[in-house]
Amino acid sequence: MRQHHAIHRLLAAVCLIVCCALAAPALAAGPVQIDIYGPGQGSLNLALADPLGPTPGTPVTGQGVKLNEIIRENLSFLPFLRLTDPKAILGGSVLQSYKAPDIDFKRFQIAGTDLVVTAGWPQGDAPGKPFVELRVYEAYSGKLVFGKGYYDIQETQLPDVADRFCSDLMKALTGRGEFFKSTLAFVKSGGKNKKDVWLSKPTGRDLRQITNLPGEAMSPSWSPDARFIVFSHMDDRTHALGVWDRLTRQTQRIKFPGNTVIGPTFMPDNKVAVSLSTGKNPGIFLLSHVFQKERPLEDSASIDVSPSFDATGTKMAFCSSRLGGPQIFLKDLTTGQVTRISRSGNYNTAPSISPDGTLIAFARMTDFGHRIFVYDMVTQSERQVTFGPGTDETPSFAPDSYFLAFTSTRSGAKQIYLITRHGGDAKRVPTGAGDASFPDWGMIPD
Repeated sequence: MRQHHAIHRLLAAVCLIVCCALAAPALAAGPVQIDIYGPGQGSLNLALADPLGPTPGTPVTGQGVKLNEIIRENLSFLPFLRLTDPKAILGGSVLQSYKAPDIDFKRFQIAGTDLVVTAGWPQGDAPGKPFVELRVYEAYSGKLVFGKGYYDIQETQLPDVADRFCSDLMKALTGRGEFFKSTLAFVKSGGKNKKDVWLSKPTGRDLRQITNLPGEAMSPSWSPDARFIVFSHMDDRTHALGVWDRLTRQTQRIKFPGNTVIGPTFMPDNKVAVSLSTGKNPGIFLLSHVFQKERPLEDSASIDVSPSFDATGTKMAFCSSRLGGPQIFLKDLTTGQVTRISRSGNYNTAPSISPDGTLIAFARMTDFGHRIFVYDMVTQSERQVTFGPGTDETPSFAPDSYFLAFTSTRSGAKQIYLITRHGGDAKRVPTGAGDASFPDWGMIPD
């Protein structure tokens, strides 16, 4: 995610003061909401009205159209929202006004719409630092859910406006809006024995390469403060810990005795846990803030790899061979107690614990290929959340504990897909040509 001074001003959007009589009751009564974490997740229908200019009932044709297109594409990634086809709206999606009470909500009610998004460009949308008001209304009550104003908009900033608005909309509906503010780190193939770390939004925008080292990168992990990404790196002779610094744009390789560095992962306190070899099999060790080995977190006689932590840093999921084949375990770092999580299958790997500490996602080898399963630590039950074709591996929970990214070959090549904690239809993250794998989520501060 690129940061620009102009975007800083833009993203400091302020809530609009809405003078109509509907505004205060809307906030007091509470807008439409949806529980995305409960077992019976529902859905809402949402319509985007055409963006209007300074003349009532007259749509804009420039930046306003582009902004609506980006918002529509963004919202297509939310499985609990169904976008209303403009052709289904009797009378069309061009309104006389973008403000209540001068909005014809009946046409949206007839189309079965729950929410209506309006956009107003009071000064027009031609280049030259225009201003846009974006509002969300309940279609059946006409109540305002929320409204935001964005100032001094340049065309290059439209994606950032769309992301901020969609984040606010998701938060208003679900209580969480991190998805549109997050950035995925992942590994992308650049040829034979050449893999580097790349970044993109979970919607596929802002795709860019950040490392360029001889050899292969694997398992990137964002630091909580979003300054660093650590990853495993192999060249022709050595294994090392790769460290990319977002502020300096520099990458370094740090080698350890034993020449084994597997699955580095940041903890909530910005320290790193990683599997290193100290004897016959690798164990999980804690590294300091300057990436030096401090102490073991789990170092049994077996292979212990792939640590993953909740937001408190007290729960560590990991993979171990202590029972023969690889299985998933959970360690309480406060008491030291270790509990087996995966109870079925002979090959379970790559655990990812949700930040809220309630779920563990992992990959299991089945008769039909690797699939993603989710273990619920509250109910102590598991369920399969991905299904063929191809294989599904390396799941990663998003900061909101709702979305999951994972690697899949369902389209042939390795690509990154998104689902939710409930499963559902997988949506591919557009990452361009070449294999893409090992997704990990990060939150870059505004």
